This record gives sequence, structure tokens and C-alpha cells, in this order.
Amino acid sequence: MDTDSLIIGGGLSGLRLASLLAEHGRDFILLEGRDRFGGRILTETVGTGRYDLGPAWFWPGQPRIEALTAWLGLSRFDQYAEGILSFEDENGRVERGRGFASMQGSYRMVGGLGALVDALAAMLPKDRLRLSHPVTEIRKVDSGVEVACRSGQTFRAHKAVLALPPRVASELVFAPALPESATTTLQSTATWMAGQAKAVAVYNTAFWREAGLSGDAMSRHGPMVEIHDASPVATGPAALFGFIGVPPAARRDEQALKQAIIAQLIRLFGAQAATPRHLFVKDWAFDPFTSIELDQQPLYTHPQYGRPQALRNIWDNRLIFGGTETAAQFGGYLEGALEAAEEVHATLTMERV
Repeated sequence: MDTDSLIIGGGLSGLRLASLLAEHGRDFILLEGRDRFGGRILTETVGTGRYDLGPAWFWPGQPRIEALTAWLGLSRFDQYAEGILSFEDENGRVERGRGFASMQGSYRMVGGLGALVDALAAMLPKDRLRLSHPVTEIRKVDSGVEVACRSGQTFRAHKAVLALPPRVASELVFAPALPESATTTLQSTATWMAGQAKAVAVYNTAFWREAGLSGDAMSRHGPMVEIHDASPVATGPAALFGFIGVPPAARRDEQALKQAIIAQLIRLFGAQAATPRHLFVKDWAFDPFTSIELDQQPLYTHPQYGRPQALRNIWDNRLIFGGTETAAQFGGYLEGALEAAEEVHATLTMERV
């Protein structure tokens, strides 16, 4: 037996579960398919600035991330919202002062949310961590579970925790096959934000602030439908980010998409927007560790998440689902990833006392 608990997925939920197990002296191995930890948290660096290409915000009333941030010695700051808003109509005509700062009151992490990932990963024993280990098959065996990786390497454990988007988990091979009700539930659980693409344009200065603009903009002309200031709180180049509103099939040409993004930024914020120091585009819809083809269908409301009965007691509870989409209260959010990790940890601890 390689370990007691095998965690599959090194996003926030998997990392937090690993840190809880480590804190309580429990044995585990954490497998992550990517060459980095963080899952949907992805923070890029330009100079001394760090910029989130996945989630960027958390909010008051989310106690787990507040407590974890304090425990790890990290700091938060308020989303910038001072100044005049911009609005672009269907014809590309720009108006000022229309609407309100929709994300005012949101928190961002100093150093980006990658700082949270880095801090959690740094506290884990290195011999328990495996990057670049995509899992392909999970088998029920007499003593627990056996997990095969794309490399051909296998791991055995008493229990396996799938800290993955349910739809991504549904693409794995299970032997024996999961009950039909479980497979149907996994495939019908939409991955939060998986169909999204995000752009971050990094500039030497926040010229829009100097012009009295907040950086907030709404657009009906596109390709970005919603834009906000993404500048660091203190040091580093300034930035704007936007959610891309065109459907996945229409944004496969990244070069053409970047040209359209720059043109839109010029319309909204002026000629200084023409030459960003760097323009990042991350399309989560085509990231196989986050999305499957079903996730390219748009979501119009926040799904009702949780761990339904169909996903409980699989293989005599040797297989546990524990990503953010399994959290009943804050499913889909960062807080939901922490909620799911705490619930799984409580289950594992209770069963192994």
C-alpha cells in the first residue's frame, strides 16, 4: 500500500485537504496532472506584479478563506472601484458614467491567488507531491483502490479523493464501472467558469486612473463583455482584465482575438491602451484538466452544487468526490473548494480514528 489517502487533483480543494491531513499526521499522496498546482487558479508574473487569469475575487461572509489567509500570513485588498465607469453599446459607441462598479466590495489577494497556492504547497512534504501525473484509470482492489497514471506508474491507497471537476472525473476509466446514476450526475454537473476565457492587459502605468476612469466597463460590442482594474495594490505594472463574451468556437484564433481585445481597449480607454506591456489570454474551455466539451455550453445561472446521494458511498466509500462543485453552500467558489476539503477531511478522519 503506497498511502492511506490518495488525492487526485492539486487545485485549491486538493491542496487544502492535503494540508489538513498533514497537520493531523495523516498519510497521503497528492497527484496533479498539470506541471503546476492551483487548478483553475493561475497567476502570471510581469515584473513585480502578479495577475490572476482564473478566479481573482473573494468576498465578505466567506469565513474559510478569511481564516486561511490570516493563518498563512497573507493579505487582501479591496477591488479598485474609484472613478467613472464606461459603457460600450452595440455599435461600439462609448458612454461614461453609466452604471455602477459591479465588483466594489470584493477582495483580492496581495500577490494574486497564486500566493495562496504557493503558501499551501510550501507547507506540504515534498515526497508526498507528484506533479505531471495525469490519472487515467481507477480500479477497486481488495485492499482499497489502485490508480494508474498516463506514465504507466500506479499508486495504491485505502481511499481515493477526486478533487476534480465532476465532468473531468467522468472522463476517467473506472473498474468496475461507476453506477449509472453516478456517471449521469458527474456529467450533468456543470464546471463553474470552465467555459470562460479571460484576458489581462498589463501596462506600465494605470493611465485610466489618471484620466478619472475606474477601469470598470461593460460592453455589448465585444469581445470582452465586462472589464475591471486588475492592478496590484502596491508594486508592479498596472493592468486591466476582461471576461471574453464570444462563445468558445468563435475564439479559437488567439491572434485575431488579441487584436480585437486591443481594439476594444482603445475604444474604451484611449490610445494609451494600444501597447500593453503584455497581453495574457487564458481560455479555460480548451483546458483538458478543467473542461470537457459539455462545458462549452453557456451557463446563465449559478448551478445548484453539492454532493448528491448518487456520489456518496461509491465502492464502499473508497472513492470520494471532493472538488468545489461538491460543496453545498459555496459550490463553485474558492470558499467552496475549502468547504469541500473540510468535509472530506472530516469524513476521512472519522473513518480512520
